[in-house]
Amino acid sequence: MLQILLQKTDEDHVLDGYDLENELAKFGIEGERRSIYRDIKEINKVYFMLENKCTIQEADKVFDEKKYGESDLLIAYSTSKKNQGFYARPRRYTLDEIRLLAECVYSAKFLSASDSKSLANIVCDYVSEHQAESIRHDALLVDRVKTNNRNVISNIITINQAMSRKLDGQPHTPEKINFKYLKASINNVSKSVERRKGEWYIVSPYKLLINDGNYYLLAFDDEKQAMRTYRVDRMKDVALMDEPRDGKEAFDAINLQDYAKRAFNMYGGMPARVTLRFINPLLDAAIDRFGTSGAWYIAEDDRHFTVSADVEISDQFFGWLLGFGKRVKLLSPQSVVDDFSAYLDKIREMY
Repeated sequence: MLQILLQKTDEDHVLDGYDLENELAKFGIEGERRSIYRDIKEINKVYFMLENKCTIQEADKVFDEKKYGESDLLIAYSTSKKNQGFYARPRRYTLDEIRLLAECVYSAKFLSASDSKSLANIVCDYVSEHQAESIRHDALLVDRVKTNNRNVISNIITINQAMSRKLDGQPHTPEKINFKYLKASINNVSKSVERRKGEWYIVSPYKLLINDGNYYLLAFDDEKQAMRTYRVDRMKDVALMDEPRDGKEAFDAINLQDYAKRAFNMYGGMPARVTLRFINPLLDAAIDRFGTSGAWYIAEDDRHFTVSADVEISDQFFGWLLGFGKRVKLLSPQSVVDDFSAYLDKIREMY
């Protein structure tokens, strides 16, 4: 009875006694309205007991004397002329809170489409099936850049194990991990290839960071002997090394808030579709910025590729372009080229 009400009802979708009889019959359970009403009363008593940390006898007394309010009930009754029947009230989280949590899952670039759907389904278990369907429908209306790596969740689990000071209930010394790192290929922008011809990266993991829908690992690199950030969705075959991690002094010297501000940038402005020419090593940077859905990538020659994509024109976008120097050229439209040229003139005037 409780499961039927939680799944199928909310303030806008109610079930009366006859409806509940029919729902129970689908499970081979024979019920009648008086027993259904008794069941609902018992459900509300137990809910009251758990929420108020009292005994079932104390809950019985409250309900017998009708000293409860609507907020004390898990299952309420709607007396609206259009909607008369029983419905499950919001449980701990409001619909807007669940919608926001689901949206965070859907918008995470580091999750594959299938992982996002699976995790969103878990979150949506806290609302009725009607509300859950609305959340999923709204989420599908927005096109998002998503990773093709389906091992992100297992990567995160392994990284957290490596950083943990207690594993399986036993003391654990944080340890190094190794992995292969992926990059995009102009031959197929939807499929990644291994960097350094498949060479293993060895790092000491310290912190997982989220920025602009991407998940990053802050770690001490064995080869560089310095702190570096790595995109978790570009990591492959992540494994524990059973070797104590290094780099504690380097990590302690970092102010994480200042580091995040330096490492990550945001953009915004008027929309326009532009075409740019990049040198080939900047393909990952281009895909990070524009994604692969709705953007067109073309190999121009052995050293360059072009991309046509929708962007937001602003000083921040021009600053992003300027950061690549001669390695990228804005080709069109001419109006945006003129604006960029004027932006450069303003900078030159300062010197």
